[in-house]
Amino acid sequence: MDREELLARFDAEMRTDPPPEEGLVTQHAGPVVRQIGRRCVVIFSQLPAADAAARVAEETAFFRGLRRETEWKVYGHDRPTELAELLRAAGYVPDTPETLMVHDLDGPLAGGPGPPELEVRRVTDRRGLADAVAASALAFGPDDGWRTDDYAARLADPAMAILVGYLGGRPVSCARLEMPPGRSFAGLWGGGTAPAHRGRGIYRALVGARAEIARRRGLRYLTVEARATSRPTLERLGFEPLDSVTGWVLRP
Repeated sequence: MDREELLARFDAEMRTDPPPEEGLVTQHAGPVVRQIGRRCVVIFSQLPAADAAARVAEETAFFRGLRRETEWKVYGHDRPTELAELLRAAGYVPDTPETLMVHDLDGPLAGGPGPPELEVRRVTDRRGLADAVAASALAFGPDDGWRTDDYAARLADPAMAILVGYLGGRPVSCARLEMPPGRSFAGLWGGGTAPAHRGRGIYRALVGARAEIARRRGLRYLTVEARATSRPTLERLGFEPLDSVTGWVLRP
């Protein structure tokens, strides 16, 4: 499957008909697909050039009426090509640019298993979840979006896996895997390692562990929206860049 076919499949399965999520309502507003609830996001848009500015203004007015912070996800193949400029003019601010990367799970990941003293566990209870939150705080800072209550209700959900990497019994790394049923794509999220333990293959090991879980669940592709810091590691593992992606944020 070439790049255009993969992007079309990704759009169809993950953006125009996004997997259901508790606490989110998906709304189709013409050429715009948005999700409203515990977060507000425009997950897909393909706007005709002739009325793109009017559609951006309409969506912006809708979200300003909600008085909620909103993210408009813009992928490199979204149309029109001037969408980013239209969003900037409407008051949106770009977040850190990322790259949508993909790995075909029919093939193996490159690289080794990580340091021999590393223990990777799948979270099954609130104690393990607390370890994941602690490891994430070490990796990204205390206000990184990981909250125990957000994921406690999903620990028995087979479509999600949270992994924690331990060294000497202490949590030093964490990562999440989303495997929506009926889709081809599993997603990697929230992977990070405490600065003191980076460069030892721990991040790579957690990617490999999640790939194996997704493969056993029957998923075909593994995707990640990678920042510049993690892209080189993912490329060494065999991930390929598929498209650019930037979140444009509108604050109330």
